[in-house]
Amino acid sequence: MASMCSSVSNSSPFLASKPSSSSCRSKSKLSTIRCAIGEIISEAKVSSSTEPLLLSAVKGEKVERPPVWLMRQAGRYMKRYQLICEKYPSFRERSENVDLVVEISLQPWKVFKPDGVILFSDILTPLPGMNIPFDIVKGKGPIIYDPLRTAEDVSKVREFVPEEFVPYVGEALTTLRAEVKNEAAVLGFVGAPFTLASYVVEGGSSKHFSKIKRMAFSQPEVLHALLQKFTTSMAQYIKYQADHGAQAVQIFDSWATELSPADFEEFSLPYLKQIVESVKSTHPNLPLILYASGSGGLLERLSLTGVDVVSLDWTVDMAEGRRRLGADVAVQGNVDPGVLFGSKDFITKRINDTVNKAGNHKHILNLGHGIVVGTPEENVAHFFEVAKGMRY
Repeated sequence: MASMCSSVSNSSPFLASKPSSSSCRSKSKLSTIRCAIGEIISEAKVSSSTEPLLLSAVKGEKVERPPVWLMRQAGRYMKRYQLICEKYPSFRERSENVDLVVEISLQPWKVFKPDGVILFSDILTPLPGMNIPFDIVKGKGPIIYDPLRTAEDVSKVREFVPEEFVPYVGEALTTLRAEVKNEAAVLGFVGAPFTLASYVVEGGSSKHFSKIKRMAFSQPEVLHALLQKFTTSMAQYIKYQADHGAQAVQIFDSWATELSPADFEEFSLPYLKQIVESVKSTHPNLPLILYASGSGGLLERLSLTGVDVVSLDWTVDMAEGRRRLGADVAVQGNVDPGVLFGSKDFITKRINDTVNKAGNHKHILNLGHGIVVGTPEENVAHFFEVAKGMRY
């Protein structure tokens, strides 16, 4: 999800990326990858220089380094974003105004030049268009004014029509493509059905998810009806984003890991599969990324969804995740966001470790979760500098 305004430390302005000693260390460290997985290198296709690096990496083409972007790279920790918050205190206003969405989405691009530029928005943005009023309140997070608890409540949920209810998303994506060109991939995103259902049944964020589980275990037919509505709507939303400029789309199933494996197979997996199948039927070349925090117990099941990329959180060892997912699935991640509070040498070491374990095939370097509020901007700059200075 996109970020709320929060106070950040007054860190000094950072410098633009340039080759550094840490980058040189990265190169020597990464030379071991070439030897360790030389077979993969020989099988990889050479990437096209006219295509964003991220897309080439997902396809399994040979790339010179791992593409890099960071979840929540727009907002949260950036002083530039805080200044916009002061002028426009409502999150809904910031995320539903084309000019503001574009400006905020481009803030990290203008400073760090990541390989992915993600739309500034929120997974709950479609809710009003589905007849589910909500707001995001500073200090409280998402608030669903009328939580859905009964079959009658679910019957009132409308199918989402992006063109009608979020035209600003399409306009913003089109503008971002024009601004970024093919220097980076423009990324869209949506919430997964179970995660969206969790918010609207719980009434917002939750610690125990007792209300959604009560529905799942006592009124499963009601929850399945709600999940199907979200599934149909999110498939359409992904296609809409792709048609307006998104070159890859990430699906956030943040709360699916609150389910046991058996319950994941009933209440999340089938609906994720439906979304992937629907999108691939009309947009077969659109890369789909799936992220679920705390997903170590579900990794093999995440790959069964058919997505192109599984994004790992930091609690999974990258090498272990690679083994469990298999060579055909691209991986994203998975540096602990807390690492960005460490020294620059420590950040460099953790980047090297992650990339070394991921190998030089189908890997997008990212954090294992979104950037944390208060993260020093100069450390984010260092992360990108080291990452972009790497060579396989």
